[in-house]
Amino acid sequence: MPGGRLTERERQQIALGLADGLAYAEIARRLDRPTSTITREVMRNGGPTAYRADLAHRATEQRAHRRRQTAPRGQQAPPQAHGRDSETVRAYEEMFATFLMQQGLPKMMARVLTCLYTTDAGSLTASELVQRLQVSPASVSKAIAFLESQGLIRRERDERRRERYVVDDDVWYQSMTAAARSHAQFAETARQGVSVLGPDTPAAARLENIARFIDFIGESIARAAEQAREVLYTKPETTQDQVCAMSTNRE
Repeated sequence: MPGGRLTERERQQIALGLADGLAYAEIARRLDRPTSTITREVMRNGGPTAYRADLAHRATEQRAHRRRQTAPRGQQAPPQAHGRDSETVRAYEEMFATFLMQQGLPKMMARVLTCLYTTDAGSLTASELVQRLQVSPASVSKAIAFLESQGLIRRERDERRRERYVVDDDVWYQSMTAAARSHAQFAETARQGVSVLGPDTPAAARLENIARFIDFIGESIARAAEQAREVLYTKPETTQDQVCAMSTNRE
């Protein structure tokens, strides 16, 4: 199986395969490459609908050039925890950030969120984010403010009184409840238009239907978030009856 970076010709074959509607696994089989290699390549370069071989090849060369410029001479990247491969982790982070961008997040916000998701601690300080991403403190500050406003991260202070930015299980619950509140506000705004436009008009009927639909979605999100939190993140408590039963079984 060939190793190393994808060649320009291989990228052209990937573009042709995507145009023909081939699955990543089939493209990988034809190139004798791992499916994960094709998946990362496509996701970090615009996704299956926007992938272009020439742009992908140029972007890869530019990324490699930037890494050579920023890496101190004679100094390698610090080893990854748990025996992880640094290049594979970097490629995964790029793929994850690209996916978040395709979902609507701006680039810097996607990169910061990816950093937080993929660190074992689940939290980083602003200076740690600046160092990991090689960007300005102002860029990190702007991204943090946006992510916090969306309920995707939270702040806490560590033992040294430094602010840390955290993603954990409860952050997703808070994000979903924030989305439910946003839906409720949307529905309320639509209903205000019903009285303005007249309850018996087609426009008012349209707005009422929108409000009812959004109400249903918002309530479903809130209910699902509560259920998921209870089922997935609440540790079962041992009752007195269970303690007695375990004691009886041991006897």
